[in-house]
Amino acid sequence: MKKILVASTNPDVNETVRNGCAKFAEYFDPMFCPDTDEALSYIDYELPEVKVLDFTSDDIDTNRILSAIHSDPWLHNGGIIAVVPNPAKAEEIEAMKDPNILIVQTLYTFKQNFERLVRILWSNQKFLFNRGMQDRVGGQEQGDFICGNDPMDIRLYTSFLVNYLFCSNRISDDGRYALQTTLMELLTNALEHGNCGITYEEKSEWLEQGKNILDLIAEKRKNPEVDKKKIKINYFIGKDVSHFTIIDEGKGFDWKSRINVDFTEATHGRGMILSKSLVSDLRYNDKGNEVSFDLNNLKNASNNVPGIMIPFKTISYGPRDIVCKQNEPSNELYFIISGRYGVYVDGKLISVLTPNDIFIGEMAFLLNDRRSATIMSAGDGKLIKIPKVSFLNLIRKNPHYGIFLSKLLAQRVLRQNAKTIELSEELKDLKNQLGE
Repeated sequence: MKKILVASTNPDVNETVRNGCAKFAEYFDPMFCPDTDEALSYIDYELPEVKVLDFTSDDIDTNRILSAIHSDPWLHNGGIIAVVPNPAKAEEIEAMKDPNILIVQTLYTFKQNFERLVRILWSNQKFLFNRGMQDRVGGQEQGDFICGNDPMDIRLYTSFLVNYLFCSNRISDDGRYALQTTLMELLTNALEHGNCGITYEEKSEWLEQGKNILDLIAEKRKNPEVDKKKIKINYFIGKDVSHFTIIDEGKGFDWKSRINVDFTEATHGRGMILSKSLVSDLRYNDKGNEVSFDLNNLKNASNNVPGIMIPFKTISYGPRDIVCKQNEPSNELYFIISGRYGVYVDGKLISVLTPNDIFIGEMAFLLNDRRSATIMSAGDGKLIKIPKVSFLNLIRKNPHYGIFLSKLLAQRVLRQNAKTIELSEELKDLKNQLGE
């Protein structure tokens, strides 16, 4: 079940969340915090996947909550729904380009859209997990999203993909910016110029009059033929490269005449050029209603070292260097910055650890036991070595790290149980085939 924090004293916000979650009570559990300190404590101890921050509540210090989330992005990533009093405040929040914010809604649109928001979140639950909680079976996956002609859909699905790739350690901060910017630019083009049929000249005239482009989109969507059109986002997240394709149902456009023009200070029209500079192999179909691009994945490296671990010693390892030996006392915990590390029990290789596993030695650390395996570096890599006493002191000062470590281990146990059950079923089927 996903936790939803609601930091608000506004009865309309609380009632909207309560009613919206009631229809998905098996999947979402809202926690209402009318006090800033209470909200911060809940964030630290529960690590909620979704947070509703109400900027209409004067009693809630939303900036302080945002600062707390930013100060520890390794744990407190993603999932913020910002509720604001008016469109001007919405533009101010949007201008922050905060990757943690899923969507910004005025109070009016929030009351209209929250149930649909919950339904979209429910349909895409795997994109809301905290760092380290993803199960990357096979190291690759693929799927698609179908967007309507609502700018809210574009922002949500962009946030889903960007946060998921970042929290599953596939992209760095630079990669997060590149993917966020490119998806937003290309999806906006698909919506405006593709499905809504807004020409470059029409948009220029509208903006020169000081009007909001969202109002023009709303006007176009009044046409039932326009409103029923969809945008499809295909994604393939591979081991080394991730591939994305965006397809709209518009008439297409002459992309060849625009893809190599100079980058100017015009009011719009720069998205394609900017996107081309941020990702690999940006390409269109002949018609111009389908665009694809690639983004290189981060390999054997952590994209974000927790701030509390930075003061500790970083150790570099070369091929076949020993990190720790089986049966020796476990006096340290290791945070994996980069590299691959073989796990050997009685001289046999049983698994390989990478930055996606986050830690080395956490089991022996928690059980106060000797090392259960020998760890050997497969190539060049870096680890942060944290003495046991120091890590215990860190947990005392930052209890949520201890909670996160426990959740991480619990998730691994669940995955191991699932694999054990799967192997048992395979063995049972094999025995049946052999007539045993």
